[in-house]
Amino acid sequence: MKVAQIKVSNFNEFESRFSILSQLEPHFLLVFASRTLLADPQWFQRLRQCFPVAALLGCSTAGEIANDGVDDDCAVITAVHWQAGVPYCVETELAGMADSEAAGQRLASALNEQPLGGVIVLGQGVDINGSALLQGLVASLQTKVPVMGGLAGDGTAFSQTLVLSNEGISSHRIVAMAIPPEIHIGHGSFGGWQPFGPARRVTRSVGNVLFELDAEPALDVYKRYLGEYAAQLPASGLLFPFEMLGQDHQAMGVVRTILGVNEADGSLILAGDIIADGYLRLMHASNDALIEGAEAAAQAAQAMVTPANQSLGLLVSCVGRKLVMGSRIDEEIEAVADVFGQHVTLAGFYSYGEISPFVSSTECKLHNQTMTITILSESQR
Repeated sequence: MKVAQIKVSNFNEFESRFSILSQLEPHFLLVFASRTLLADPQWFQRLRQCFPVAALLGCSTAGEIANDGVDDDCAVITAVHWQAGVPYCVETELAGMADSEAAGQRLASALNEQPLGGVIVLGQGVDINGSALLQGLVASLQTKVPVMGGLAGDGTAFSQTLVLSNEGISSHRIVAMAIPPEIHIGHGSFGGWQPFGPARRVTRSVGNVLFELDAEPALDVYKRYLGEYAAQLPASGLLFPFEMLGQDHQAMGVVRTILGVNEADGSLILAGDIIADGYLRLMHASNDALIEGAEAAAQAAQAMVTPANQSLGLLVSCVGRKLVMGSRIDEEIEAVADVFGQHVTLAGFYSYGEISPFVSSTECKLHNQTMTITILSESQR
């Protein structure tokens, strides 16, 4: 495997530097960029012109991750040449939140035509039920394989997100790339958030919309806990996610972020489904705990595969972590780089939802507020 990467802040910089990527003769490119940059149609046109054969996939972000750390308002373009050739990619348009599970089923139906070692999926980040998307995708795949990726971001605006695929750039698209069986995959997912306060029972919810906690409007309960932060909703919801508990009060290892609020009916819109009659508990985090979580995710991924020569590390972290850590955000990327060493090129983004299996399992979930890491490596012939 050979990997090359450039980071540019405008189209002119790309024009002067794309040869760094083209000389690699890449089989696919990952493009993570701010929504403003990615929305410019000349990006796709020029990428396709410069790389007529390579598979293209990427999305808008809430922060771009490169080998040297985290940036905003730029484009990180990573080119990969591997012995497996051009990867098979599929895509589907999302008709709305209610279409999420069916969209996953459509992707799986197309992916089943190819031998699979794993799947990378990138989807739009608003007006989507990420857990329903994964439920449809994973349940419909004929082969049980790890699924990794994330939901696109739009800074902290939660307004419009974009996805790049072989067909262009769209605000209503989900793209999936088949990872060939000969590629070695390692994955890890850890948070670093700590629960606080009592567990509250989910007394009314529909899909990913939470209406009541302990028979009270969920928004009222949430605002009481947030105090002065309540005036900054929904953005401040990223600082105080929910830990999801089962009916037995046992933690499930899944965190849910608040994506929106409805003042009219007192509901909270979460990034994924909620267990009916389960429990939710608020969480908070310290910078050191989040950095340790990123390091743990890297260690878990590396334990599954030893990177051979050059390898790719796909990092998808949550925008909420970025808000909490502020100026220290580079430290979680540095922690990952310290674990992997120089053989692994890091590329990724801050997202509205992270997609990864649990550690040492192929069971895939939509995560929030986590650092999820995928290593792709291959044996040299």
